[in-house]
Amino acid sequence: MRNITDPGDQVVHAIALKGISKTYGPVTALQPVDLNVDKGEFLTLLGPSGSGKTTLLNLIAGATGPTTGTILLDGSDITRMPPRERGIGMVFQNYALMPHMSVFDNVAYPLRVRHQSAKTIHAKVTEALERVGLRGFEHRKPRQLSGGQQQRVGIARCIVYSPAIIMMDEPLGALDKNLREQMQGEIKRLHKDLGTTLIYVTHDQEEALNMSDRICLMNTGQIAQLGTPDELYFQPRSRFVAEFIGESNLIGGRVSNGGRMAIAGSTSIAVPGGAWAEGADLLVMVRPERIRIAGIEDAIAEGSNVLIGEVASVSFVGGITRVTVRIENGLAITAKMMSERAESRLNPGACVQLCWSPSDLVVLEQ
Repeated sequence: MRNITDPGDQVVHAIALKGISKTYGPVTALQPVDLNVDKGEFLTLLGPSGSGKTTLLNLIAGATGPTTGTILLDGSDITRMPPRERGIGMVFQNYALMPHMSVFDNVAYPLRVRHQSAKTIHAKVTEALERVGLRGFEHRKPRQLSGGQQQRVGIARCIVYSPAIIMMDEPLGALDKNLREQMQGEIKRLHKDLGTTLIYVTHDQEEALNMSDRICLMNTGQIAQLGTPDELYFQPRSRFVAEFIGESNLIGGRVSNGGRMAIAGSTSIAVPGGAWAEGADLLVMVRPERIRIAGIEDAIAEGSNVLIGEVASVSFVGGITRVTVRIENGLAITAKMMSERAESRLNPGACVQLCWSPSDLVVLEQ
């Protein structure tokens, strides 16, 4: 491997992608991207089908070669290095277990191909199975295990040889909701215990928000936004990010005088920033949980944005209730609040005030 890290660069990333792209004939699967992954980080590649996240994962793993660009591992160029020499562990969605082998032999396989001694193999396999809670399952075959147990075997097989980087390609996609949530917790615990760099691919936004140190949200073969879960949720840059991460209210309008934005009918709201040119078109977002619902006669905090409308629908979802309110010109705004008993809930047709702080608005890129 050739180390091409800039001598003036004080940070050597676990993985650094520089201008990486991938085309298949006339089809561009991944536009040129730059991405750094820090050592010990849990980075999630998130996005809809066809966004380029699996292509990016395969490029890092070496399953396919890039059309342009450079891949650095700990500062060394591995762009053309064979996959087996990269020392990167992979966990697949379909588990990829060998059905004729026992749990022990499946987990031991990476060590045997690396010609480890029998004593070392026994010790490392035992430790890996202990970490994933499968001690005592050594002699079972994959068909004798549940889906969650099979996935744990796949994880044990990956961590048994202590790779510096672990990549997981939608590993929980085939599991039911309860088991998926349980496995999320186990993967987070393993990441913390091992201290390894982990790159995780999913199309599930809640999974990404729950597990990640940072999220790389992708769309149409490029990075839409890179940041912490908190940043992507509360400070999305574009309409795509706002709509893909969580639930959002998008409000379009035109800047009027006094730093306000005219929206539906004769209504206007205050927008953050205050440096917008009069007449400029803006698109803003406010999260449903930032909106408070008040009675039509209730006092509202000074400086709040206020919209008056009629309750269109009420959805009770356990601890959370979603309320959709229609204001002038048919604009629908959704608010979320903690649920109350049925007799205390709002009813469709009720006239209410929606209020929130202007600081809770985010101006999106057009």
